[in-house]
Amino acid sequence: MTEKNRFNDQAKSLVIQKYQLKAAQDQLGLIYGTVQTMDDELRSNQEILDSLIIQAQSMLAESEIVFEVDEEDHFLIEKTLFVSQSDIKITHQPLHTLDHIEITEFTDWEQYIDNIEAYAARHDIDFGNDYFLNLMSVSQRIAMEKRIKEEFSIKGANCDKYDYMIAGTCGLIGGLVDVIFTGIPRDSILGKVADKSAINAMENFAKFVGFDKNKRGENYKSYSEKILKKGKIPLSYERYVEQGGSQFLEKKYKVNYDQISTKGKKNGTDGKVTELYTKNHHIKSLGHSPDIVGLFFSILNQFTNTSTFINEGKLISIDTENFELQGGNFVAKIYCGFVNWFCHIMSDLAGSNYSISKGNRGIGIPIPFYSLLQFIDIGEFLQYKKTFATVAVLVFEQGYDLRHGMALAIPVLVTELLTRITYVFKQYIYNNKPFGECITSDSNPELRRMLLIAHGSLCLVDTADASLLSGGNIIQFMLRSNLIAWARFGTLALKELKACYSQGNLDDEAVDQYLDAEYARLLAV
Repeated sequence: MTEKNRFNDQAKSLVIQKYQLKAAQDQLGLIYGTVQTMDDELRSNQEILDSLIIQAQSMLAESEIVFEVDEEDHFLIEKTLFVSQSDIKITHQPLHTLDHIEITEFTDWEQYIDNIEAYAARHDIDFGNDYFLNLMSVSQRIAMEKRIKEEFSIKGANCDKYDYMIAGTCGLIGGLVDVIFTGIPRDSILGKVADKSAINAMENFAKFVGFDKNKRGENYKSYSEKILKKGKIPLSYERYVEQGGSQFLEKKYKVNYDQISTKGKKNGTDGKVTELYTKNHHIKSLGHSPDIVGLFFSILNQFTNTSTFINEGKLISIDTENFELQGGNFVAKIYCGFVNWFCHIMSDLAGSNYSISKGNRGIGIPIPFYSLLQFIDIGEFLQYKKTFATVAVLVFEQGYDLRHGMALAIPVLVTELLTRITYVFKQYIYNNKPFGECITSDSNPELRRMLLIAHGSLCLVDTADASLLSGGNIIQFMLRSNLIAWARFGTLALKELKACYSQGNLDDEAVDQYLDAEYARLLAV
């Protein structure tokens, strides 16, 4: 039984109970009225009888008549004067018993609902389209409709000058954090923190699924000696362990779409994907995207032994070597495909195994949905007349990956939290509202407008910084741009446009939540 059907059945039960309660009240009223009428008639008859007795006694006294009644005369008088049961005629309408629903200890819920519907059919009860409306009186319906219109209609923002000043200041602070501490990949204070966090996350995850960090460290001495004999410089101990965690995850959770070059068939695309190499195969291969798009193509590639790339604005699918997913049924294979996708992404989170072995930062995985920018294969940029899709790939190759996206999210988070906190304190201190009423959601029009202004200010500072320091170079401009901030500003702008367009209409989502809560309260009562 679905949640909606359960609510409807419970509503039917409440409607019938309300009808039965009204019928019982009407019956009690009818009984009370009948008893009152009988009482009035008895009182009137008693008064008449008392008057007749007094008149009879007076007449007997005046006539000096004395009655002496023996047993036979007494019986004769009773038989003559008193009315027999057969002579009584009912002058009032008799009271009928109320109809009811039979319930026993063996009655289950389905049988009870069937009895309710049968009862409704006997009494011509129409539940209507909305069962719960029948539970409310006319005055209650009017009050609820008025409350819904006042509280749940979409309103425009009513911000004062202080709200705009606070929002602009919060956005400016977030913009300064973005300019000073974010910068560009490989040259960012927050970026270095994000890189270290990504390494720790990858190592901890590898350890969680079976990687032995200490055992890897024990092999460092023999590895160093081997590399030194070849006349090369070995990795540091930390880098060596990092490479081990990445290698462990790649080997344990293999995928078939990890081609890294244009040429070749085993580890390449046989020329079908142009300009593919280790620095950009994470963005060109859709299975490496850490979002719903990447998950879809990863599972599709694992099932069909293919590998899907974006090349020159088009989807390219190539056949790969046979790859068999584990799992005894379709659902198990889907689960195994998800695990392979997620764990392979974790292996590349801190840079590919190849980049770690080279001792540099390397290129990690793209920011969610960043890979889709390759479909914008238009325009001419740089001296080589590159399209925007090619520029997006070049920017990724410069380190604009998920780790840098984590650093970019910090100024956005600072702006968001500052705006929300200052809004609460402004309402509490300046507007003297109770603290519980100051904490509100994004549906609040004033807070929504303040967030839009704050993130717009952040984007203005970010754009100004990127424009001044890029020198007109599109790659440098994008490297210094905060796409996370622009994405947040875009979502807020769409919400504000929708609110302006729908101003005065009901907020259906808020109304549904309120009605669900009221229905649950009614059922609980």
